[in-house]
Amino acid sequence: MDYNFHWRPVFNKLPELLSAGLTTLEVATLSMIIGIVCGLLLAIARMSDNKLIRWPATVWVELARNTPALFQLFFFGFGLGAFSIHLSPYFIVVAGLAFNNAGYLAENFRGGFQAVPDTQIRAARSLGMTSTQTYIRIVIPQVLRIVYHPMTNQMVWAVLMSSLGMMVGFRELSGETQFFASKTYRMFEYFAVAALIYYAIVKVILGGAKLASFRLFRY
Repeated sequence: MDYNFHWRPVFNKLPELLSAGLTTLEVATLSMIIGIVCGLLLAIARMSDNKLIRWPATVWVELARNTPALFQLFFFGFGLGAFSIHLSPYFIVVAGLAFNNAGYLAENFRGGFQAVPDTQIRAARSLGMTSTQTYIRIVIPQVLRIVYHPMTNQMVWAVLMSSLGMMVGFRELSGETQFFASKTYRMFEYFAVAALIYYAIVKVILGGAKLASFRLFRY
C-alpha cells in the first residue's frame, strides 16, 4: 500500500474538532426541542376533525417524511432567499432539522395518543378535569413514555443528519473536518477521527437516555 498515514496534523486540530462536535450536539439538541413541541402540535392537529387544521399538518408531515433531508436544508438555505429571507448557516441547519424531526415525531406522537385508552380520558373528565388538564396531566405523560425510545433514536438521527450542514456552509463536525482535510489532504485521517467523535457522541446520548429511562420509568 502506497498511502502513508500522518496523524500529527489531525491531533494538532483535535481541540477544534471536539469543539465542532459540541456544536453538532448543540444544533441537534435545539432542533429536537423544537421538533418535540412542533411534533406534539402536529399530532394533535392530525387527529382533529377540522380539515383546515388537519390538512396543513398532514402536508408538513408528508413533506418531512417523503423528501430528502438535504432538500429540506436547501429550502431553508436557498429557497427562502427567493423571498428575501436569508438565514445564517446555523439557523438553516436548526430549522431544517427541526422541520424534519417534527414530521417524524408527529407520527410517533399520534401513535402514542391512539395507544392511550379512551376510558382514561373519560375517567379524567368525570373527575372534573378540563380537556386541557386531561391532556397535560393524563395523556401527554403516557404518550411521552410510549415514544421515549423512538425519540432517542430521532435524537441520534438528528446528530448524524447534522453532517448535511456542511452543504450549506455550516462548520459543524463534518464541515470542520472537511475544511481541515482539504487544507492538508489527509482525508482518511481526519474523517476517521471525526467518525470516532460521532460514535462517542451517539454512545453518550444512548447511555444518558438509558439512565434517564431507569429514573423516569421505574414504575
